[in-house]
Amino acid sequence: MSAAATTSHTGLPRTTATAGSAGRVILKRAAGSVFVLWAAVTLTFFVLRLTPGDTVTAILGGAGSSPSPETVAAVKAQYGLDQPVFVQYLDYLAGLATGNFGTSYIFKVPVLDILGPQILPTFQLAGLALVFAWAIALAFTLLTVGRGRLRDGIGRGIEVFFAALPPFWVGIMLAVVFAVILGWFPVAGDDGFRSLVLPALALAIPLAGFIAQVTRSSFEEALAQPFVLSARARGLSDLAVRLGHALRHAILPGLTLSAWAVGSLVSSAVVAEIIFARPGLGRSLVDAIINRDLPITLAVVVIIAAVYIVVNLLVDVLYRVIDPRITEKGAIA
Repeated sequence: MSAAATTSHTGLPRTTATAGSAGRVILKRAAGSVFVLWAAVTLTFFVLRLTPGDTVTAILGGAGSSPSPETVAAVKAQYGLDQPVFVQYLDYLAGLATGNFGTSYIFKVPVLDILGPQILPTFQLAGLALVFAWAIALAFTLLTVGRGRLRDGIGRGIEVFFAALPPFWVGIMLAVVFAVILGWFPVAGDDGFRSLVLPALALAIPLAGFIAQVTRSSFEEALAQPFVLSARARGLSDLAVRLGHALRHAILPGLTLSAWAVGSLVSSAVVAEIIFARPGLGRSLVDAIINRDLPITLAVVVIIAAVYIVVNLLVDVLYRVIDPRITEKGAIA
């Protein structure tokens, strides 16, 4: 076989042309991601500028303040609010391109000084929630699919029930049972892994229901494929067939859902952060919206959009690692 062609783990030839095609797809997606990020920033900027309320009043202490016209003029000049909105927008984009997210209207310090310590707790929460969600979903899939009508029906019912649960209710129930009554985990705070388990589960359980439902369908199809029947004929155990053959083909739809889920987890982490009194971007976003702190609000939106974009790019790469037959249009060659 020539150096221009290799054999993928799926048993199909993978050529350098295929690899180059995958590289072009990823570059296209990366370019499209920059456009999506710009669109998210632009839409958020102008929507926030159109919301009712006076930004200068918020900067100077709220509706109860009575600043002099000179003070108002000075604040507008300091924050560039005396410029036309479009000029403010261009100034913000220019600052964003250099990593400058502006200065908080309320705290009077650079935005990254405020959000920097909040990013890691939120990412830890979202990351562990995604791990828990996949663990729960795969457990249901492996233990119930193809194991008789009773197990299959129980698995489907639990998945639908989990998917219908609101995260805030799950969080409250987990806190009451496992923190207050049993005392297994701390009620609130940010004190190591134990304090992270309950808020992560609050986000993971509903998500696990959705992942399990899409994984179940593709897992059932995979179990009926000829390569699975061939593996069984070679004497492989049921567990080896499920883990080594069927599961690899069944998780692709779940990966797509995970790309959406990560962005959703980061943005909805505010639920768990409030219930369990954790620091994070979610709480910072709520406080910023209430106080009309536009730089912090914009920065959180940019961070969440960037996370969503990066995760989608990673999923594109994982798709082609798991199944190199994926073509540029997303179909299997």
